[in-house]
Amino acid sequence: MRLAISFAALFLSIAFVQLGAGTLSPLDALSGRALGFSNREIGMLGSAHFVGFILGCLVTPAIMARVGHSRAFAFFTSMGAISALLHPIFESATVWAILRIATGATVAGAYTVVESWLQAKATNENRGRMSSIYRFVDLTASLGAQVMIAGLEPASYVSYNVIACFLCLSLMPLTLTRAKAPPSPTTPKIRVLKAVRLSPLGAAGVVTVGLSTSSFRMVGPLYGDVNGLVPSQIGLFLAAAVLGGALAQPVMGYFSDKMDRRKLLIIVSIFALASCAFFVTRPSVQSFPELLTASFFFGACSFPLYSVSAAHANDYAEADFVVELNASLVLMYGLGAVVSPLLASELIDLYGPAAMFAYIGAAHAALMAFGLWRMTRRPLAARKTPHTYRPRTSMLLERLLKRRNGR
Repeated sequence: MRLAISFAALFLSIAFVQLGAGTLSPLDALSGRALGFSNREIGMLGSAHFVGFILGCLVTPAIMARVGHSRAFAFFTSMGAISALLHPIFESATVWAILRIATGATVAGAYTVVESWLQAKATNENRGRMSSIYRFVDLTASLGAQVMIAGLEPASYVSYNVIACFLCLSLMPLTLTRAKAPPSPTTPKIRVLKAVRLSPLGAAGVVTVGLSTSSFRMVGPLYGDVNGLVPSQIGLFLAAAVLGGALAQPVMGYFSDKMDRRKLLIIVSIFALASCAFFVTRPSVQSFPELLTASFFFGACSFPLYSVSAAHANDYAEADFVVELNASLVLMYGLGAVVSPLLASELIDLYGPAAMFAYIGAAHAALMAFGLWRMTRRPLAARKTPHTYRPRTSMLLERLLKRRNGR
């Protein structure tokens, strides 16, 4: 309890950020439909978010070094609140894409600040418990953000004001805390080619997660709307996947530590492919409970793959490359996520809503085939790093997870 109280301001601030910015993505998709945006334009909004996310990851450490943690956090969350408030004023897909770049940077910036602060406050004695609480707060707020869609009217001033209020609320706990801000971190070096050479399968895994989960979270509302779901049902449809991913994390972690991670990636990819096949073979929604079950199963198979892929890559990394490796993996995830929403929306335009899941299924099938091939090219790693839940939040996360024992 003392640990939770000591970190309460940081946890509360990041929860409000997630409730605000996490709600904006599905709301924008539904609002775009209501305003007559094309499917391509709605996909562009999702891609723009991840452009901002990558930019935010890269520039936030420099901003923290210049103005400090609290001011950097205030800068990013204020930018996000302003961007949300401007949505109803400029009913233009191009303007909204620019605003979504800003909110994507808000998410990356806020998480980078909080994770840097948590890393400085954590010790070897409390790091595990603190990471568990952080994981719980992040997943709970993410789930709440999807459920909130049920109560927000698309293309409404009130809905975007609610989002802006959550982002403003995130300022209060962190800026009022009496805890002393830590020294500003440096930006980890990004060595994508070295990371790919070190673990081609790990790199392919995080790119696949970027392709699949970004399509679902950014274009999933479009899938639901085309299939005749009302906003409350779309919110539950998205939330079921988040819940499935959250509940599957400890199970995936257990098997990740017990078996060859390459085999686990292949097996889970097969299950993810099966879940996508359900959506493809049923192009129209016939039973909403059945759809929720399929969404839950899809999230359970797809969302935890990032942590398994990162753990596999870390098995081959030397201690002095761990932070840089995981920063590179976040960038590769972001690059996959930039491309995917636009591509998924184009496929829905051309072939109907089921095409999004055909595309996601193809990505998992490719990962499965690549995993089988990689097993013939290299033996199992000599050592295995402990599996750790890794949300794709910032390039500094590994410093938070890293224990002061040489790893």
